[in-house]
Amino acid sequence: MKGQHHTQVFWLLLATLFISTSGALGKFIAMPTPVTIWWRSALAGVFLLIYCLIKGISLKLNEPKDRWPFFLSAFFMGAHWVTYFYSLQISNVAIGMLSLFTFPIITSVLEPAFTKTKFDPFYLPLGALILFGVYLLAPEFSLENDDFKGILLGLLSALCYALRTLILKQHVSNYNGTALMFFQVLILSVLLLPALFFMDSSGIVIQYPYILILALLTTAIGHTMFVSSLRYFKVTTASIIASAQPIFGIIIAFLFLNEIPATNTYIGGAIILTTVLIESLRSRKV
Repeated sequence: MKGQHHTQVFWLLLATLFISTSGALGKFIAMPTPVTIWWRSALAGVFLLIYCLIKGISLKLNEPKDRWPFFLSAFFMGAHWVTYFYSLQISNVAIGMLSLFTFPIITSVLEPAFTKTKFDPFYLPLGALILFGVYLLAPEFSLENDDFKGILLGLLSALCYALRTLILKQHVSNYNGTALMFFQVLILSVLLLPALFFMDSSGIVIQYPYILILALLTTAIGHTMFVSSLRYFKVTTASIIASAQPIFGIIIAFLFLNEIPATNTYIGGAIILTTVLIESLRSRKV
């Protein structure tokens, strides 16, 4: 049992690393955000469809009533991606990712309303640690500051992310994780299709290598692995462990975008990472 737990924590952290590439890519890709998200969803859908066909994964709905929650989860995932990318573009990778990662606290508050899980008071100090880490990393707040606007968008993205994950949790035991992710990107591709007619999409000619990475590594592989992890962890547990994303994202941004973190970034990041380690150890099934 212990070995299985360690294995699942490893795969969840690897999924977190893959998803963390979204920060640098979202900042770097020079296309309108809705267009970027459409290409991300459409290409990820192709990759996921091919994988499902090769592996013989069923893409049939078990029950017609599942359509509505799948649509809602796709809508919230799209809202999460769009607001997150806007946050990255008007501020920076550190601010965008760190404001997004208030979502574990939001998730812990909302989870009892979606599942039979009782609220665990221990999430309060863990959430407080994450907030303190984000506080140390965030710049001075000002209503006239683009960084502050980026934080607000990041918080909205966090709410959408929490809602999407909680809705999916209800169905993760009835569907393959890859199939769930395919349904979401398929629906999102349809929802965002009008963006191609009203926004400039010509940038795909030169941006396609980065869009491919975003679609395959970040979305098709990373997000599918994260959804699959919900079979083994409570949503709040998975969310807190996945809070290592800002650490990975800031390192990636430093390496590829030359965004140099300030001293307080290391302090705040250490606090967030400590919280992740505490939760991963605390959630171990003996």
